[in-house]
Amino acid sequence: MALHWKLVVDCADAIPLARFWAAALDYEVEDNSDLIDRLVEMGAVGPEAYVDIDGRRAFRELAGIRHPDDPVDPDSGIGLGRRLLFQAVPEPKRVKNRLHLDLHVGPADREVTVKRLTGLGATVLAEVDERGSRHTTMADPEGNEFDVQ
Repeated sequence: MALHWKLVVDCADAIPLARFWAAALDYEVEDNSDLIDRLVEMGAVGPEAYVDIDGRRAFRELAGIRHPDDPVDPDSGIGLGRRLLFQAVPEPKRVKNRLHLDLHVGPADREVTVKRLTGLGATVLAEVDERGSRHTTMADPEGNEFDVQ
């Protein structure tokens, strides 16, 4: 049986990085406010664990994004399908990623997509034309590499 999974990305600041990737992928930022409210009521988390964003509580060090067509757990706001979770960690990024995302937009849309992502805070690292592939290698606002093909 296939396993359920999510991709977890270590980062310095989970909320802005989740917002960047939600905009980049046209995903939705998960709304965990009901879960956080319940955890606060139970005394399981205190004010140090969350921030208020647009009138809703969000975890300070965790932020998930999900594909808009996938189901959501109504009790937690957590996506039950294609999802990325960003978690703040104390150590900075030091080396090249061993895992990265490839955004497949096609040759006709690559330039406009690169421009859109640059407007969201990404930077272009290289234009690559090798091994039969043409793509743009970029970095997200925290320096995590990804390719636009």
